[in-house]
Amino acid sequence: MSDVVSYQIVDNIGVVSVNSPPVNALSQKVREGILSAVTAAQGDASEAIVLRCDGRTFIAGADITEFGKPPMAPGLPEVLSAIENSSKPVIAAIHGTALGGGFEVSLACHYRCAIASAKVGLPEVKLGLLPGAGGTQRVPRIAGVKAALDMITSGNPVSAKTALGMGLIDEVISNDDLQAGAVQYAKDLVASGAPLRRIRDITIDPATVEPGFFDAARKKLAARARGAIAPDKIVSCIEAAVELPMDKGLERERELFTELVTSPESAAMRHIFFAERLAAKIKDLPKDTVLRDIKKVAIIGGGTMGGGIAMCFANVGIPVVMVEVTDEALQRGLGIIKKNYSITVQKGKLAEDQMEGLLGLISGTTDYNDIADVDMVIEAVYENLELKKQIFAKLDGVCKQGAILASNTSYQDIDQIAAATKRPQDVLGLHFFSPANVMKLLEVVRGEKTADDVLATSMAIGKKIQKVCALSRVCYGFIG
Repeated sequence: MSDVVSYQIVDNIGVVSVNSPPVNALSQKVREGILSAVTAAQGDASEAIVLRCDGRTFIAGADITEFGKPPMAPGLPEVLSAIENSSKPVIAAIHGTALGGGFEVSLACHYRCAIASAKVGLPEVKLGLLPGAGGTQRVPRIAGVKAALDMITSGNPVSAKTALGMGLIDEVISNDDLQAGAVQYAKDLVASGAPLRRIRDITIDPATVEPGFFDAARKKLAARARGAIAPDKIVSCIEAAVELPMDKGLERERELFTELVTSPESAAMRHIFFAERLAAKIKDLPKDTVLRDIKKVAIIGGGTMGGGIAMCFANVGIPVVMVEVTDEALQRGLGIIKKNYSITVQKGKLAEDQMEGLLGLISGTTDYNDIADVDMVIEAVYENLELKKQIFAKLDGVCKQGAILASNTSYQDIDQIAAATKRPQDVLGLHFFSPANVMKLLEVVRGEKTADDVLATSMAIGKKIQKVCALSRVCYGFIG
């Protein structure tokens, strides 16, 4: 074993547990530990093996910090081969997210079970890569060619329920005690004489794939991918899964993965991946800072920016009150929001009933007293410092204690705005980019007196509304 992987026998079932926080990534120690445990289990009294993880998630993917460095044994293919060729059934027990290499580990197992809240997926395309440990060969063999292509080229995870319907997992555990449920599932498989079901042994009949399917897929993806090279190579891998034996398909997958991992496109996308996560970390902010609850938000200003910001919060289920100076301006602002959602419905990206639900979360008023109970206010009026100071003085007199007061200003002095209140510790900048409901960047502007919990809460709420937060101090124009 290793210091991040343990092994024990529970009744007649061997249990391999990975404990490598925060996300049980497939580091060299994890790979080594799994390989040692599965190898050891071949000669002991266990009748089946459960592979599970401690912490908040199953193996969430490869350790991408190893990319570009000399390979360290054992490689992932060696680990997967040991799992797949085990003389005893190996069952993956999934919770949290099984992504990328983590999902590929589960696909090498003979059976997969998961709790209902789990998700599985192959997101490598979002880093300019493709699954490099059998994902492009195994998924089409059990889920079908079209489903595999859609899943791998989108990079989006699917729920346990969806994965069950696709054949990607075999059992949804009905309670949250995953280890107990997985061990019982393993016992049931042993008792029923379940075979060693290797996905590699499945052959895809080329006749089941429509003529021209792969050429059409390439054209469609080329139009959507805007110069990205990974989607086209994913098509080639899935085509290989249809046309070649498993080992030859794996060779083709590895060849194309190697091309991508050394490409400037993937290097750039991985740089962005790390940069976005680094931007979210604030060195002098205590990790145990208690966040404020944000259950209701007010937006001051119903123009294009204010409406877009309101949509960001409604989209994640947070009720919003939009404040305008006149009923006419308010109705115009609410109308713009409805028009934006209607366009999304027309494109087929949102159902009509979903739109109505989102619109139901957005209300409007011309009376500041109606926002006395909100947890956060974001001012989004035009760039006039004196007007903003007047608004914040008014908010100071109306809003409850503990409410976060934020300005969407793109360059005004947050400290001057905060000085217009008796609670400068509750004030900061939240600078959205237009259109706010589309653009991902959110500048979080830390004032001289901004409290730690206000900053931490704002960074967290930015992540919740699916923005990439970048911290700035007060300076002209901030960062962007």
